[in-house]
Formats: sequence, structure tokens, C-alpha cells
Amino acid sequence: MTSGAIGLDLAEVSKANAPQLTDVPAAPGIINEKNAKTLIIPEASSPSVSDTKGSYGNEDGKEYPTEDEVESLRRVCGTVPWSSYTIAFVELCERFSYYGTTIVFVNFIQHPLPPGSTTGEAGTDGQAGALGLGQRASTALTTFNSMWAYCMPLLGAYMADQYWGRYKTIQVSIAIAILGHIILIVATIPSVIAHPNGAVAAFSVGLVIFGVGVGGFKPNISPLIAEQYEAEHPKQYIQVQKSGERTIVDPTMTVSRIYMYFYMMINIGALAGQIGMVYAEKYVGFWLSFVLPTVMFLLCPIVMFLMRKKYARRPPTGSVTAKAFKLWVLAMKGRWSLNPVTTAKNMRADDFWDNVKPSRFGQHKPAWMTFDDVWVDEVRRGLKACTVFLWYPLYWLSYNQITNNLVSQAATMELHGAPNDLITNINPIALVIFIPLTDMFFYPGLERMGFRFTPIKRIATGFAMGSAAMIAACVLQYYIYKLGDCGDHPASEDCESPAPINVWVQTIPYLLISFSEIFASITGLEYAFTKAPKNMRSFVTAIFLFMSSISFAVGQAFVSLSADPLLVWNYGTIAVLAALGGVGVWLAHRKLDKQEDKLNFIPESSFKGRRLSYGGHAA
Repeated sequence: MTSGAIGLDLAEVSKANAPQLTDVPAAPGIINEKNAKTLIIPEASSPSVSDTKGSYGNEDGKEYPTEDEVESLRRVCGTVPWSSYTIAFVELCERFSYYGTTIVFVNFIQHPLPPGSTTGEAGTDGQAGALGLGQRASTALTTFNSMWAYCMPLLGAYMADQYWGRYKTIQVSIAIAILGHIILIVATIPSVIAHPNGAVAAFSVGLVIFGVGVGGFKPNISPLIAEQYEAEHPKQYIQVQKSGERTIVDPTMTVSRIYMYFYMMINIGALAGQIGMVYAEKYVGFWLSFVLPTVMFLLCPIVMFLMRKKYARRPPTGSVTAKAFKLWVLAMKGRWSLNPVTTAKNMRADDFWDNVKPSRFGQHKPAWMTFDDVWVDEVRRGLKACTVFLWYPLYWLSYNQITNNLVSQAATMELHGAPNDLITNINPIALVIFIPLTDMFFYPGLERMGFRFTPIKRIATGFAMGSAAMIAACVLQYYIYKLGDCGDHPASEDCESPAPINVWVQTIPYLLISFSEIFASITGLEYAFTKAPKNMRSFVTAIFLFMSSISFAVGQAFVSLSADPLLVWNYGTIAVLAALGGVGVWLAHRKLDKQEDKLNFIPESSFKGRRLSYGGHAA
């Protein structure tokens, strides 16, 4: 846990919205090699700005909300810039390639070549396969891939924040991932498959390189898409609706919308990749199910290159991660105790961070302290976000059931001609449908009712929905055991008849998981972006992603429960853990929830690299 409340009242929030004497980049297309100009926004004390009783005015034509308006006016989303949609398309292509490739891993590793096949294709009634290494090997390699892909974002974030910046790191990561894709394709060539030891070696090397590329891509594409809007509209401003209603265009709400549609594009890509490549492996061979995702992935560097002069980019600042750690170590000086409760209490002291602000040291500050007081507040805010993320492994435990145990559960029910691994696609389909509905109707409806559905509330709700999904799966498993002819061993080889329950009943847990993602997963990405120091956004996003890797490790403790006749206990235990996680998020961070506006409108630190740029040109 971190220190106490940030001392920023509503008047200061309003002041943070007011024009500051700062350099703000012009819109994309204005700044280029021939015309490198910036817009200088006047201070609030200039003649064009009214007093604090009225809204702040500004040369750029925007009107900024006052303290009273921040409290009373309804908030709306701004317009998402078109450059953000191109980044979302890049993410769609990357997720198509990732899920399209990984969806066939199990069959490629576990099952042997079908009779008469050299590519792994099996036709309508056969089982696609290649290496024939069995379930244990397939489980080990696919679990390694999942954990590796969510560990590597820490490295990708470090390189972006400290050395390369997000854009360059993404492009380098794409190149590495393409190399991984090519090696995976080599492993599926018929002449290589004919020698399983060589094929599994090539596959393993490709998997490692592929994971490094994915890890460098994931923590950087997410902040980049939201920075396109922030570059144009960093502060709240007043917008008069056609009805005459005065509203506040809230950058935080707009970022939330951006991440909603970003997540929708993820699921469109995943859905298309998964369905398409399953048929490719079954009717043509594994080589096609690896080649097509690679071809789709090749669109990523092309789009990024064509848009290179249009994207707003934040250059790297340098050793920000090391300085943030040194800052925390300095703040902890004299606060350690053998009693962990006392240590935690000392960390939450109101002066925990104030005592290490550079202004407190004057001319005697350490040489590494090259930042300002505001950056200390940003680090404190980012660390608070990371403490929220520490609860996420409990949520991901429930989510991860849709990739393994729920698929196995479907196989014990009446399928009516549907493959048991087809039902899992309810999840991305539901997200594609309900994300726009949530954005256009649910969230605005709550805002019109005067209810602020803030991030901590949404995250806690997401945990609750994940718990509800596991309760539904638990009840369903109970009735599979009760109604089936095979009792509590419906998955045994001796069981010849499924439980008399239609497999589409699984729609209930899958829909609940989908709603939980909207509230917990999407909000987590948003929270990482809005709360991180602006020069550490990749790193804080990587911490959020790393929680999924921890969840995979924790999930190994549930392997003994993931088989008959203990599956009811498996789902029930995970339901309880997800519920406790949701309660824990709310109880531990409800005070943080009340500081949402204060946290979002800390003035930007002057500690950064070159100024925000378009196309690599300093703005």
C-alpha cells in the first residue's frame, strides 16, 4: 500500500483544467519538417481569462470549467481522433495473428499425424495433429507460452520508457515477432513434421522469439492509442449541446471509450483468427494456420510506417524506472519495522512522499534527483494504481477457466453437432456486441442519472461478475454430475453418453465473463494509462499485464481440482476467490475512488524527454 490522499482539492482540479503556460503541440499535419510550430496557451491570469466565478477562457477557443462546474455539470466523451482507429486496426491484426496461431498449438503438439496426412489435416471426421507428444507436453508448452507472453511486457516497457519510446519499440517488437512466426512456419513444413524431434525444437525456439515480440508490442500499443486523443485535448473543457445544456468534455471518459473500442478490435481479431485457423488446420494443414496469421501480421508494420508522421509520440525520458525505485527507497528510509502492520502504516503516512520531493532538499538534493515535485505526485499515483492491480490475479483465475475447464465441460454435454471448442467463441462475440451498447447506452445512462461509475467501482463490479460466472459454471457442473449416466466421471473414457443438458446453457457463464471483462479488464488498461506517470505508462501497463502471468502460476495450484469428480469444488473455490478479490478492491481502495478527479488532474511534470512530437519531430 502507498501513502495517504493526494492534497489536491476541487479548486486545484479546476485550476488544472485552466490554461497553463505550457507548450501544446498543434494538431497532426500542422507540425512537420517545414512548419515546426507550437501553440502557446496563456496563463489563467491573462486578460482573456475570467475570474474563478466563471469559466476559464482561452485563445484556442475552448472554455474551461470552474470549480462549481466540475462538481455539477454532466460529463461527455470527446471525439476519438482517426489516428487512434488505425492503431486499433494494428491491434486487430496482431491479435488475429496471435490467437490464430496459438489456437492450434494444442492439436499440433498433442495429437499425432492423421493416417495418410503429411500436413496434419484430418478432414471432416478426423482429428488434426502433428507431433503426437501427448497432453502433458501440450499443456506444458502452451502454459509456458501464456506465462512467457505476459512476462515479456516488462522488458518491452523498460525499453520503451527508457531508451526507444513506444513507436520504435513497437516496430522492433513486430520485427522480432515476425521472425518467431517464420520459425513456427518452418516447424509445420511436412518434411520437418516427419522428424518430430526437429519439429518440436524449431517450434520451441519460435515460441520463445514469438513471445519476446508479443511482449514488446502489448504494453506499448495500449498507451499509444490513447495518447493520440490526449495530445489534442489534455484537459476538460466546456461543450454546449444542441439542447443548450452545458457539459464537460472529459478526457478520462474519452480514454475509457477509446479502450472500449480498442478491446472490441482485439476480440474481432481474436474471433476471426480462432475460427478461421481451426478450419485451416483441419482441412488444409498446420502450415496454412501459421502462414495466414503471419500474412495478417505483416499489415502491422505497413500501417505503422504509413502513419509515422501522423502519430503523437512521447519520446523516452531515460532512467525513469530506476529513479522511481530510488525515490521509493528514499521515502522508506526510517519507516521499516519488524512489524509488517507498522511498516504498512508508515507507508500510508500523509508525509510519505512529501518528504522526498526535490523542493525539500534544496541545493542538497541527490544528483539523481533531476525531476520536479510534480513527478513525485505522478509516481505516487502510479504506485497506487499498481496496488489496485495486485488484486487482479484473483480475477484472471475466473477468466482463465474459459480457455480450459469450460471447454472440457462442454465435451460432457449434448453438443448437437457443435464442436466443444466452438462454444468458447460466445465470449468474443458477446464482447463485440455489448461493448458498443455499454458505451452508447449504459455508461451515458448512468451519467445522466448522476451516478459516477468510476474505475474502482467498475473493477469491483467486474470481479463480482467473474465470481457470478464461476457460480453458474459450478451449478452447471453439479447438474452434469447429477443428471448424467456416468455420475461424477462424465469425462472418463468409459462414459459413452453425455449429460442430458444442452451445451448452449454455457452461454450463461460465458456472457457473465464477457461483462466482467468490460468492467475489469478494459478498465484496468484505462487505469494504467490515466494513473501512470506519463513517461512510465508502458511500465505501469506491463505491471497490469504481468498480473495475468501470476494468475497462470497461481492456477497451477488448482490443477488437482481440475478433474472429475472435483470440478464443482474447482469452480466454487474460484468463485469465492473472485468475490473476495472484488470486496478487497473496494474496501482497500474506496478512498482512492473518491480522489478520482484529483488523481486525474495532477499538473503534468516537466520531467520528460524531448517534448511531445508528431512523426518524430519535437513539438
